[in-house]
Amino acid sequence: MAKKLQKIAVLTSGGDSPGMNAAIRAVVRSCAYHGLECVGVFRGLQGLIEGDFKMLDARSVKNLINRGGTFLKSARSKDFHEKEGREKAHLNLVNEGVDALVVIGGDGTFRGASIFIKEFNFPIVGLPGTIDNDIHGTDNTIGFDTALNTVVEAIDKIRDTANSHNRLFLVEVMGRDAGHIALNAGIGAGAEEILIPEEDMGKDRLIESLERSRKSGKTSSIIVVSEGDQIGKNIFELAEFIKTNMEGYDVRVTVLGHVQRGGSPSCYDRVLASRMGVAAVDALLDGKRDIMIGTQNNKMVHVSFEEAIKEQQKIDLELIRVADITSI
Repeated sequence: MAKKLQKIAVLTSGGDSPGMNAAIRAVVRSCAYHGLECVGVFRGLQGLIEGDFKMLDARSVKNLINRGGTFLKSARSKDFHEKEGREKAHLNLVNEGVDALVVIGGDGTFRGASIFIKEFNFPIVGLPGTIDNDIHGTDNTIGFDTALNTVVEAIDKIRDTANSHNRLFLVEVMGRDAGHIALNAGIGAGAEEILIPEEDMGKDRLIESLERSRKSGKTSSIIVVSEGDQIGKNIFELAEFIKTNMEGYDVRVTVLGHVQRGGSPSCYDRVLASRMGVAAVDALLDGKRDIMIGTQNNKMVHVSFEEAIKEQQKIDLELIRVADITSI
């Protein structure tokens, strides 16, 4: 018979994303609703190893739902890659009387959690918190919608100056291994071209496309570039290539960088994070472990960590077609 849960810990790990605080809040208040104690672990997996714990109650998470980032802080932990580090983490959880753990993060966090479960048979449920939306098994990750809105707002502003000066802007967005932000934000902002890691457009085809755009009457252009795109070594090399091979455009580069991770989460991300946080506690109370809470067709689902980390979320081919048609 499974041990009755009395205390659950929650942590955030890896890169921060808007909505993590809303997820923490939902876990804490769901614990309070069910009469469970809740422990916050500061600085992610490293805090787990160092025992950086604090008891949280319903009032500990007030005024958090609208805040970006994570009040529990986040950190990448090299120590957790070693068996000795994981043993320290497990001992700290046992000494604190913690019965189960909720981890909020990306695929690296889930890989570590899966190993931890196998070694110590410790109940863990994960929530997908990453702006990249690259986790397999969930339609959306916490923070993705907010990041899209941030990018689109920035590109809208850039377009104003592009139109004023007949400029071609290359806008780099996050997505080293996945182009979900670039593709969705590019369509939403009306970009002329979208360059993503999944589709190698090639330099010559890019120039041909820009030439067609100019012949059709466009005097300025926006190209959204995922940071993992393979056309050039980096966006600045790509800008130099365009300058060399096209006359008449004043080419500029904007790298949005970490601004995409910050800011107050959108209503969608607040609701998504709240639903997932409640679902995580429900799952643990039902005896579930080694799973991620995901969303499919707007329904909460349980996805094994093994399934979630086996591959990245595939790019939507329909969106690529939409981008091609609407950018002519």
